[in-house]
Amino acid sequence: MKNENDIFQTMQDDINRSDVDETTKRKLFQNVLNLKDKKINLMITGATGAGKSSTINALFKTEVAKVGTGVNPETMDIKKYELDNLILWDSPGLGDGKEKDIQHSKGIIDKLYEKDSDGNLLIDLVLVIVDGSTRDLGTSYELINSVIIPNLGKDVDTRLLVAMNQADVAMRGRNPWDHENNKPTPQSKKFLDDKIISIKRRIREATNASIEPIYYSAGYKEEGEKQRPYNLSKLLYFIVSNTPTEKRLGFIKNISNDNEMWKDSDEIIDYNREIKKSFAETIVESATKGADIGGSIGKIFGGTGEAIGRVAGGVIGAIGGAISSVASSIGSFFSW
Repeated sequence: MKNENDIFQTMQDDINRSDVDETTKRKLFQNVLNLKDKKINLMITGATGAGKSSTINALFKTEVAKVGTGVNPETMDIKKYELDNLILWDSPGLGDGKEKDIQHSKGIIDKLYEKDSDGNLLIDLVLVIVDGSTRDLGTSYELINSVIIPNLGKDVDTRLLVAMNQADVAMRGRNPWDHENNKPTPQSKKFLDDKIISIKRRIREATNASIEPIYYSAGYKEEGEKQRPYNLSKLLYFIVSNTPTEKRLGFIKNISNDNEMWKDSDEIIDYNREIKKSFAETIVESATKGADIGGSIGKIFGGTGEAIGRVAGGVIGAIGGAISSVASSIGSFFSW
């Protein structure tokens, strides 16, 4: 029985059904096979208690990342989680003492310099999670400014993401969060925006790197209480859009299909639509590379577009969404 989540099989079925010539079909098939072999390597790190494991479990179809609830953090060594084409590297949090921090920093640096079988740097993207519930971000700045950025190599601005978790408890005092609508109050929104500007400024001053941090909440379930995530779709959008184009399809099978995860965001842009456009870019730029198919891409990969709509349906809060092709100066693209 065909797995509807197998986007690569759908792409091959689309090619088989298309009326392009055999030479073009062979090229398209080869491109799909190349895409199928691509692995995304995402490192997730941050200070102890920032919510790395909770974020992993909220974003993806997994609960292999164990959440720490006691005195000692659960992640004491870099842990590798393989989810089909997506490989997550969950690193220990800093802030457990000088000796431990030195040990953990060395492990992170070694991983950043590790290369794959093709001689390229293994880690595609580093996500540093900052604890929004504390005012003391010294450990986070030490991690970002002294460990990550100096050892990340070129393209720091696109290979490093900084996200502040626990936005719902970042502001203490009166009216910190609108729990009924799961969004910041006007007062807490200003507080969060100012905190993000401060993080950006301090990283810039220390390293000259231009990073655009965001804030979110991974949500929680404990002792009968539950809070949906906030801005999780924004976080996913930033992760996907900063992943190399040819690797982005690796996320599709692993995105959480729990609609509750994706309901609430700041709605500055339509993150859900942009996520799906990012997947479409892979098809346009990578699946058709070197194949002369002109404006027929929408016609060829129509089923693939529909499959993306189904598989990413949890992110948009609804299943379905067929695609159509539209002409542009750079060729055909998908209009969601």
